[in-house]
Amino acid sequence: MPVSFQLLDIQNLYKHFGGIHAVENASLSIEQGSITGLIGPNGAGKTTLFNVIAGVHPPDGGTVTFNGEDITGRKPHELFARGILRTFQIAHEFSSLTVRENLMVVPGSQSGERLVDTWLQPRAVKAQEEELSVRATEVIDFLQLTAVADELAGNLSGGQKKLLELGRTMMADPKLVFLDEVGAGVNRTLLGAIGDAIVRLNREKGYTFCMIEHDMDFISRLCNPVVVMAAGGVLTQGTPEEVMSNEAVIEAYLGTGRKHQR
Repeated sequence: MPVSFQLLDIQNLYKHFGGIHAVENASLSIEQGSITGLIGPNGAGKTTLFNVIAGVHPPDGGTVTFNGEDITGRKPHELFARGILRTFQIAHEFSSLTVRENLMVVPGSQSGERLVDTWLQPRAVKAQEEELSVRATEVIDFLQLTAVADELAGNLSGGQKKLLELGRTMMADPKLVFLDEVGAGVNRTLLGAIGDAIVRLNREKGYTFCMIEHDMDFISRLCNPVVVMAAGGVLTQGTPEEVMSNEAVIEAYLGTGRKHQR
């Protein structure tokens, strides 16, 4: 049994937008190999927290440490190189490319990206493209997207686009994946498939996940621990059962806390 360790540590994180305290002195940690749920009422600061960790917004205070390295304020492409990826509530697929092509463009530093290599090393470029195609096929099979492998991504359903987003993270072989409302707008059947894929990626490939989600049945099925945010900070954390029986959590969801931007 592999020994778990603290993969991500967030200490006293702040993010303000003018007078709006979107993230206020938030501290939490994510264990390697876990599926951590992040819940809270609208305006709790969940997505802003994700954006600060992922380098979309620089923090106004606090630190973010990944695998022992201070990554506070690092840009998204720098975090990508370290194996930190995120998905979005609204899928960001390349709509005019097929599912397979969407997957193949993910890995960085491809030979085919350099015009000089296409002239001087065409065999190497072709070999790499073939390797990427094989890898993409493995991902497509894993996510059960074979029937739409050569369909334009823009024609997919909302749930299929979420699966494609998950597949795009797989092409980068990440260490830590942030999922922002992966279940939003997804029918129950596809939500089940997405949940199954997340669990398999966690157990079989060792991916660590942190996910924002409003569907508590989905959270309860996948996540332990569950972290609750309210008014920009961390209210509590524990097992799904502990969290949902906590009176402070119930009050936060009933809207008794201060209102903040999400």
